[in-house]
Amino acid sequence: MSGILVISGPSGSGKSSLMHKMMEEIGDTYFSVSTTTREKREGEVDGRDYFFVSRDEFEKDIEEGYFLEWAKVHDNYYGTSIKQIEKKLQEGKTVVLDIDVQGYKIAKEKLGDVITSVFITTPNQKTLRERLVKRGTDSKEIIEKRVKNALAEMREINLYDFFIINDDFETALDSLVSIVKASKSKTSSFDLQNFVKSWESKE
Repeated sequence: MSGILVISGPSGSGKSSLMHKMMEEIGDTYFSVSTTTREKREGEVDGRDYFFVSRDEFEKDIEEGYFLEWAKVHDNYYGTSIKQIEKKLQEGKTVVLDIDVQGYKIAKEKLGDVITSVFITTPNQKTLRERLVKRGTDSKEIIEKRVKNALAEMREINLYDFFIINDDFETALDSLVSIVKASKSKTSSFDLQNFVKSWESKE
């Protein structure tokens, strides 16, 4: 059994905290580390949070077909390596992707029903803005860009399989864990043809 879990949502929605806590509880998962051209934030580690590369390196990788999906957000590139994903799927792990709406559309087009998608957001725009300010990692200008981007992303919620409002962390976490557990029983996670043949066997 294996599959891909895509988690999207506005920056500041708490999706990263929920995702990492869910992975602790579920186990047997692999977080696909994205590649980006943005500057490293305080406390971030190259290879753990992101692979930090130059714009030239990223554009070269695009040309060579290195990415499952990639997108340009807030003037920076973000992308997901396809090689590691394929390897982990073959090992039977649930691969977790933290990607934006643009990236999800591309990944869904390429991989279809192998993906289970979840959109995580705050109860309202006011809460999102407050969380971004409280985080203290972005300038006022960047915060406004993030809120504007969030407004556009919210209009794409209907593309996702599931929708979680992160108002209470524990409640949101329970919902996310339940979704991941259910995704392991999706028919697309199994080699159904071989299973049916085995089931039909009289031996």
